[in-house]
Amino acid sequence: FFFNYNNMATDKPLRFDLHTHILPKDYPNLRERYGYGGFISLEHQCNGKTIMMKGNEFFREVEPNCFDANARIEDMERTDVDVQVLSTVPVMFSYWAKPEDCLDLCHILNDDLANVVKSNPTRFVGLGTLPMQAPELAVQELRRCVNELGLAGVEIGTHINDWNLDAPELFPIFEEAEKLGAAIFVHPWDMMAMEKMPDYWLPWLVGMPAETSLAICSMIFGGIFERLPNLKVCFAHGGGSFPSTIQRIEHGFNVRPDLCAIRNKRKPSEYLGQFWLDSLTHDKDMLLHIIKLMGSDKIILGSDYPFPLGEHLPGKLIEDTEELDDETKAKLLGDNCIKFLGLDKEKYMRQ
Repeated sequence: FFFNYNNMATDKPLRFDLHTHILPKDYPNLRERYGYGGFISLEHQCNGKTIMMKGNEFFREVEPNCFDANARIEDMERTDVDVQVLSTVPVMFSYWAKPEDCLDLCHILNDDLANVVKSNPTRFVGLGTLPMQAPELAVQELRRCVNELGLAGVEIGTHINDWNLDAPELFPIFEEAEKLGAAIFVHPWDMMAMEKMPDYWLPWLVGMPAETSLAICSMIFGGIFERLPNLKVCFAHGGGSFPSTIQRIEHGFNVRPDLCAIRNKRKPSEYLGQFWLDSLTHDKDMLLHIIKLMGSDKIILGSDYPFPLGEHLPGKLIEDTEELDDETKAKLLGDNCIKFLGLDKEKYMRQ
């Protein structure tokens, strides 16, 4: 399975991983900086690992590859990934915070991420984060991300506090992203019905797929894709539960237009192929299903590196799916990501 990309021939497909997360190794104490709690802090341990604390509660333990660019590149060499697309860990979105504080945090995260990209410009591409709860500030930071920091776009959550992604308040952000040609990667966070899922890691196993379907349906039914046909949006985790329930969604639209077609008269299925999904399905049959559903140009390799729910050998599922020809594999492994992000392929060709 593994290729040696250190002496890569030009006919070997580039491997771009759209779905990877990164944190700054160090940043200010946010409780002290803003005067209230609930933010993530990092506690570096003697064994090299780092504990993420949410207020006073344990959130997650991470390895150095969550913030160390050199450790990431070592992993990329080991797993034959040419380029990682970096975005923050969704718990850092902090849409619940005061807008000016969230903007300040976005500056911290985006500046650090941009510096990582600048230090290794042929191995990393960046997606910023925005204070989505304050649309005017979000547009301002979106412009800074693209025009000043050189990022390819942004990562956003599947909802923004009480707003779904069809909220009129959010439309100017999407409108500006289309204007800038900025890519948007939608990742679940703050999962619905958390109080009903205290056990078995269900918020991640059940809530996340539902959140992603909520985001897709909100953008379809709310007319976002209709009004902004050139908006570039990719949804994480293979689209969550959406691909397996699109027929139910379509049937609901057909039988109850009085409930479903109140903002957009076009059928949901007409938007298949207008947006992207990452490849993180964990299953060959589901991968083939989303390719059939969306088209082979609209699926992008995504691993969720460096977290345990991800694909630990990025692209292996694509490589091992014998039903896919070499051209299709090359699209999924890299070419689709390059087009989605508007990148120059030649920049990333390693001799």
